[in-house]
Amino acid sequence: MSRQPRAYRLDDPNVTAGAVQVTEEPFDAIEAADGIVVPMGEKRRAPWVGILLSALSGLLVLGLGLAVEKLIVDLYAVAPWLGWVAMALAILAVLAFLAIIGREVAGIWREQKIESLREAAIDALAVKDHKAAKGIVSDLLSLYGGRASAAQGSARLRGLTDEIIDADDRLAIAERELLAPLDAQAKRAIAGAAKQVSLVTAVSPRAIVDVAFVIFAAVRLLRTLSRIYGGRPGLFGFLRLAKAAFNHLAVTGGMAVGDSLMQQVLGLGLAARISAKLGEGVLNGLMTARFGLAALSVCRPLPFIREETPKIGDVAGELISRAEAAAS
Repeated sequence: MSRQPRAYRLDDPNVTAGAVQVTEEPFDAIEAADGIVVPMGEKRRAPWVGILLSALSGLLVLGLGLAVEKLIVDLYAVAPWLGWVAMALAILAVLAFLAIIGREVAGIWREQKIESLREAAIDALAVKDHKAAKGIVSDLLSLYGGRASAAQGSARLRGLTDEIIDADDRLAIAERELLAPLDAQAKRAIAGAAKQVSLVTAVSPRAIVDVAFVIFAAVRLLRTLSRIYGGRPGLFGFLRLAKAAFNHLAVTGGMAVGDSLMQQVLGLGLAARISAKLGEGVLNGLMTARFGLAALSVCRPLPFIREETPKIGDVAGELISRAEAAAS
């Protein structure tokens, strides 16, 4: 027997009130995701190169271990105290090796976490996923919440945790409160590196000095930007990050075609109207700034949402002004 529908008042004592759970409407996410092509992963082949390198590395470690063992035995045969000293040094070397491995693994893990945050933010913005946006903001708070520069922004973001906010607005607030101060530090670091490269390459007597200093400045700049955004790359983590920065630089056009300052230097021939060394210094400084912007994009845990994407003019405008003054 079916029951007839009835109306109840919320203040009726006969009505038992339960916990009210507010759920976000999924229709906007479904509508935003409609028509998005889901990429199919390519079939992975057997990593024979990796297997070969792993096998050779294992054989090398075994051979090194046997050589160390033979050395310790020989030293112990000569004098027992020499054997104990060699044993202590071997243990110390193993501990240092394990510490280095741990640092490398931790650095790669932090880089992967930052990359996964950026990819998750891109996906959440594409489909307006509110729940994913909350998780991303929570991860950002755990990553930057302990910094003194982000204390006020972290407090404001924690106060908005239970608020119903759109995904793009929530991520934009996190970008403004947590990443805007870091972006300012990163732009200052890029501008400083570009000035140093421009000055050194303008006064250096040898081309080999120019090349060496440009490489040194790029390596130092990449490490600085990574630390600003929370990464601590070791050797392998740094190589992985450098590869990502160069890939981003290649995808975005290398010389930043369309940037007014780069067009001014290359299109109008500003560097050709001043001295050769000064023009070379300006171009090297601009290319260092361009690499720094690419590194900023791969080190940043969020894409640029509401904050303006930095351009060469924001970090190397002084170089152009100096070159124009020299040319005039």
